[in-house]
Amino acid sequence: MADSFPRLSADPLPAGGRIACRIEYNGSGYNGWQIQPHPGSRTVQQELESALGSVADCSLRVHCAGRTDTGVHGHCQIIHFDAPAARSPKAWVVGTNASLPEDVRVHWAVPVPDTFHARFSALSRRYRYLIANTPVRPPLFCKQLTWHRFPLDAELMHAEAQCLPGEQDFSAFRAASCQSSTPMRNVYAVEVFRQGELVVVDIQANAFLHHMVRNIVGSLIAVGAGRQPAGWTAAVLRGRDRTLAADTAPPHGLYLADVAYPGDYRLPPTPYGPLFLRARRH
Repeated sequence: MADSFPRLSADPLPAGGRIACRIEYNGSGYNGWQIQPHPGSRTVQQELESALGSVADCSLRVHCAGRTDTGVHGHCQIIHFDAPAARSPKAWVVGTNASLPEDVRVHWAVPVPDTFHARFSALSRRYRYLIANTPVRPPLFCKQLTWHRFPLDAELMHAEAQCLPGEQDFSAFRAASCQSSTPMRNVYAVEVFRQGELVVVDIQANAFLHHMVRNIVGSLIAVGAGRQPAGWTAAVLRGRDRTLAADTAPPHGLYLADVAYPGDYRLPPTPYGPLFLRARRH
């Protein structure tokens, strides 16, 4: 139990040093992660930079592992910033949380070398997509889960998803607005499993195209619900045509679940989540 409640150091870290943090947020009330150029758009980055700035007594800029879209949640968003003032890990965590809205939290803050970059140092990203497979929409998590009222065959969806691992052209699951210079991505693993009335899609890759996870989930749902035959996802993938795939799944079932970095950086491990999912051993 003690390991789950680590003590935060009150010893100041030097000004100018690089700090990495794990951020968790409910994205349902935000226009995505990234600060928007037009006023009135509430973003996670904006709230976080404002709160960190109140601790530092000056403005600062953060860099994230992956920009999430409107309505998408972060269980393990990793950020870094160069500290403009000497503050302790306890001040960066407790002080920042005191100024944040209740749907955004900092879990830890650790010093890292200047070579660390939240985005470019990442080895992989992991997303989990949660589907409430119930006859009636669950009201308690209405903006934290996607609802599907008809039965889904999770075992079939898992088998269907095994065409995805490997370095491949994912044009069929790429949003038209995607700005990546290449549609090639390397998917390391995909698992679909049922946990009570939840169906969970767990996917890990070196990086993701815009809407790639939600487009994949939409097609897996089409097969799991019996609207498309087994093997259809592989055919769509080979076709490299977005118009052949199913509709994009809604954003509120999607969580940035983990980001992996080289062990030399010694970042704290991420607990399995989000919180209402029980731990699974792999």
